[in-house]
Amino acid sequence: MSSTESPDTATAAALPVPPAGPGAPGAADEAVEWTTLASPPRLTLAVRTPGVPAGAADRVREPALYVHGLGGSSRNWSALMPLLADRLTGEAIDLPGFGESPPPADGNYSVSAQARAVIRHLDAGGRGPVHLLGNSLGGAAVTRVAATRPDLVRTLTLISPALPELRPQRTAVPTALLAVPGVARLFNRLTRDWTPEQRTREVLALCYGDPARVTPEGFESAVEEYARRLELPYFWEVMERSARGVVNAYTLGGQHGLWRQAERVLAPTLLVYGGRDRLVSIRMARRAAAAFRGSRLLTLPEAGHVAMMEYPEAVARAVRDLVDSAAARSEAPGAARPAADGS
Repeated sequence: MSSTESPDTATAAALPVPPAGPGAPGAADEAVEWTTLASPPRLTLAVRTPGVPAGAADRVREPALYVHGLGGSSRNWSALMPLLADRLTGEAIDLPGFGESPPPADGNYSVSAQARAVIRHLDAGGRGPVHLLGNSLGGAAVTRVAATRPDLVRTLTLISPALPELRPQRTAVPTALLAVPGVARLFNRLTRDWTPEQRTREVLALCYGDPARVTPEGFESAVEEYARRLELPYFWEVMERSARGVVNAYTLGGQHGLWRQAERVLAPTLLVYGGRDRLVSIRMARRAAAAFRGSRLLTLPEAGHVAMMEYPEAVARAVRDLVDSAAARSEAPGAARPAADGS
């Protein structure tokens, strides 16, 4: 499928980001634990960590947190995290209602609520400042985190971040339609005879620059995860409310607008865009590079919306360079640590 062809957009709208990684599903050395944040609203988050590479346990490794996109999960980072595990002590969270995390007690799926979930997790663990990475919806959420809590962020990596576009691509429109009340459940009724394989295949066609890069094992893993989620009683409500949260974030102006918050980010930033991204246009790369001061830009012409799953080695090299550069800067004489911003 070329970058100009449109997949079956009704199907693809159901799950904008693949629920699982492209290969080596459920790696034996990955671990998943649950953490509960009791203060209102109550949140329980699943946290995935990679295995520690041989010889890395005795090294000083810096903390990192990975945040997935709409419809995705912590497993979206399973290809990238091990490539950085010798340098970073990584955690990937399932945002509330996604992956293996139950819905939030207050039913709030706004971008701001997702950002608060990230902040609460970091505050509770005392892990900040961290190297913070986000894809799609996760990219929008961590942009808010970096703008409002610079003390928690050492570096910021954004992979196809869901920042407002004045003229979204035609292939991104069905995802926005999920925000309309009732559309998600209507779609479910219209497609109740479709198999998880069909649904997964269309999602991968939407999100990957070249779906053929998905291994058979990765496809099977994604199908199994999709089937599991379809059985969850809250699946469609989470998709609808989360999509609405993204659309609402696009309409915010003033200091709360995502582009305005991007301009406030102080952390060294890496931007990653795919030339075949059907959800976030590569046209936005130039605007993002101008908004995030002093940012680095990596464009991958053949990548789609989930470059960390398609080209994990290339993304890992760029992240490693960013981390090393930030470390050198922090060791320079007179280096200052940013203060918290409670706005």
